[in-house]
Amino acid sequence: MPGRGLPPALDAFVGRERELSRLHTLLRSSRLLTLTGPGGVGKTRLALELAGRVRGGRTGRAQWVALDSLQDGELLPQALAAALGVRERGGRAGIEALVHALGTRTTLIVLDNCEHLAEACARLAATLLARCPRLRLLATSREPLRVPGEVVFRVGELSLSPAGEEHDTAALLRSEAARLFLARARTSDAAFELGSGEARTVAEICRRLDGLPLAIELAAGRVGSLSLPGILHGLDDQLSLLTDGSRTGPGRHRELGAAIDWSHRLLDPLERVVFRQLSVLGGGFDAEGAAEVCANGGGDNERGRDPDRDWGRDRNGDGDVRGDGERAVSGEIRGEGGAHGGGTGRGDGVHRWDGVHHGDDVHCEDGAHREEDVHRGEHVGQGPPILVRPEQVLRVVCALEAKSLIVRVRGDEPQGTARYRQLSAIRAYGMDRLAEAGELSDTWNRALDWLAGKAAGAVTPGVFLDTVEGPLAREQENLAAAVAHSAARSDHRHVPLAVALARLQYQQEQLTAARTLLSGVLERVRGSEDRSAALALAARSACLQDDHAATLAFAQEAVAAGRTGRHPGRLANALDALAAARLCRGEFSDAVAVFAECLDVVRTLGCPLDLALCRHHLAWALLQAGRAAEAEQLMQECLPELETNAPPGQVTAALHTAGAIRLALGDVDAAERRFAEVLLKAPPGESFHGLYPLEGLAIVAAERGDLQRSLRLYAAAAAMRRRIDTEPEAHWWGQVEAVVARVRERVHPSGVSAAMAAGRRLRGARLVAYALRGTQVRSVRQESVQTAGSGRVDAVGQPPLTGRESAVAELVAEGMTNQQIASHLGLAKSTVAGHLDRVRDKLGVRSRTQIAVRVTGRVAGPEPGLHTDV
Repeated sequence: MPGRGLPPALDAFVGRERELSRLHTLLRSSRLLTLTGPGGVGKTRLALELAGRVRGGRTGRAQWVALDSLQDGELLPQALAAALGVRERGGRAGIEALVHALGTRTTLIVLDNCEHLAEACARLAATLLARCPRLRLLATSREPLRVPGEVVFRVGELSLSPAGEEHDTAALLRSEAARLFLARARTSDAAFELGSGEARTVAEICRRLDGLPLAIELAAGRVGSLSLPGILHGLDDQLSLLTDGSRTGPGRHRELGAAIDWSHRLLDPLERVVFRQLSVLGGGFDAEGAAEVCANGGGDNERGRDPDRDWGRDRNGDGDVRGDGERAVSGEIRGEGGAHGGGTGRGDGVHRWDGVHHGDDVHCEDGAHREEDVHRGEHVGQGPPILVRPEQVLRVVCALEAKSLIVRVRGDEPQGTARYRQLSAIRAYGMDRLAEAGELSDTWNRALDWLAGKAAGAVTPGVFLDTVEGPLAREQENLAAAVAHSAARSDHRHVPLAVALARLQYQQEQLTAARTLLSGVLERVRGSEDRSAALALAARSACLQDDHAATLAFAQEAVAAGRTGRHPGRLANALDALAAARLCRGEFSDAVAVFAECLDVVRTLGCPLDLALCRHHLAWALLQAGRAAEAEQLMQECLPELETNAPPGQVTAALHTAGAIRLALGDVDAAERRFAEVLLKAPPGESFHGLYPLEGLAIVAAERGDLQRSLRLYAAAAAMRRRIDTEPEAHWWGQVEAVVARVRERVHPSGVSAAMAAGRRLRGARLVAYALRGTQVRSVRQESVQTAGSGRVDAVGQPPLTGRESAVAELVAEGMTNQQIASHLGLAKSTVAGHLDRVRDKLGVRSRTQIAVRVTGRVAGPEPGLHTDV
């Protein structure tokens, strides 16, 4: 199942050895295990560590689903499907799509932060567990889900050193809380060393914070600028402030609130402004997003405000800044009474997150916004209103990360682009501060302007935007929040934002969600051009759902709206959608006519890539209409442009079309070359990009009389289709099935069974290596050597790989991504990338598939079960 797997651990895991051992036993014996406890106690980090230690957890068998940014329980099935990479196919949507994809697979799904969606999570868990017999669920929540068979494990605070004990360093390390403090302190300040007599101070800090991991990390983040006694005194003052001197308040909430509020109090005025304004970006942010949202966001005149308000108190000193008797700190501090008895009780979209700071290195200026001059109890911020310049924001973000008020997120970000987020308890506090400062509306406006600007392609002239990944893919959570925010206020930016989100959902094949969103857009939009774009996207979504009647109706209305507009690109987009609708209905001649009109329109736009894409679409329709010679001419015209400038997925589709055309024209050798080229250019791992060429090579093998090879390739491709739950286009699949039926007639039934069984055992890079055997493998290897450049040697003379390089290459051959390899070997993702660069240099190859071919090619003899005689 092509899900996201587990996120990489952000830091070293400290303590909880007994809990992990017990939880591992519970997880083996129960199908729903829920970790409960207050915010900041470390439920998320414990769940991540537990899931990572499950057999196969780091190689795809465990899947992580973060729910903190989801606010509507009705959307939970679609959100889970998107996280797991489950696409809507064959008329299956929502829960049915999930059940079909999970089936009888052995899978562990971690549902993180369920408390605000407890009822929806309970219903979904009960359904999936009843219908998917090999599924296990691990949930984190502030309250149980109350599902039959649920095992609840309450996560407690970290162990503390006994009060009054004489603490030397060795004794201190037996306390989990102190070990965590020391580990995070050394992350914050590499030069930190525990001085003589300071063990007792560390133990007392941890005791003041009740052993809560998040609170301990916030305190440890200050060791670079404050002494240990200074940290302890600051916490004492803040605890007294938050409880009016009482030590009998709700402990965990009080200690966490004190740590967050104290950390905020030590920020300088500029840091405070950026910190609170970042809270609107619940989906995380990079430097660009932070600057767009925070720059020119003039803060309040900090000098004119009562210092007590910056400490979570009002001017009257009673802690009630809302007028409702609650302190304006975070929901974590105010105690119980949330939506499900243990949450924040908020309805303003504040997200929740449990976890701990990872302490990654950041590319920031040293000493940015340090607080050496800030003293305990001193109010900072003198002068006029705070204005934030764009060039200041990254420096402040780095300072906030160093203080554990934001964390860096490891993932699939482009090289050199760091991404950050606020943990939910901290974000809730920041949102309170933002509202208190009167900046909530202005900050949201800047966020909407930024996202609408990035989504401008959704409503400006263009042709094939629906099939091209846009700039908002990494901002999907923020985009969804912006869509909800703008819809509730009838904001004019809602339409471009909603169309952009629906486009992302369409590309992920979350089709029901896309069509629901587009229905709302169509109710609002009356302008012909905006309406045409939304209708075309609705038509494509309906087509993938096999809703042929709706597909045609949407597409025809899109074309009608496009004809009345002023932008030919919109009309071309609508015509392309209408032609695709005709193809879905098997109306090939009509599809050819519409694609031809689309091509005439695109010729006027002066965009070579759009012209090449349109020619490819027309060539595919011509092939299905039986006009292969005309299709071949079009492919000769468009392939050079596509191979140079098109995204990889469009290149592989075009190469497959070229191979299918050569098959239709009887040129088996040329077809084989094209299909082999697709396999070499397909992305790593299992995807539909690699399916069509495998099926094409099965046809080639049949045409050459290699019947066993044909059956093996067909069986391998069919098994992969089942694993990734994707279906081929009807016309192509009919051609494949017809060829395989003829092969079956010529092979003894026992031979068919043996070949099919052998094919089903092939997968990953070994399947690619088998498919490329013969002349194509030889040509690939020759090309690898010839294009590697002088000074590189092949075969016997190539430089040897180191042990770590060999391990990385072997995992590439198994189909793992860089992130999966990093998790499997315990390396940083950038380290894996560096090893792969050296592997490519030494082997003289360029792609991951070529690495896999070379690795698997070292194994002599045929694959197990792939005998020459059937």
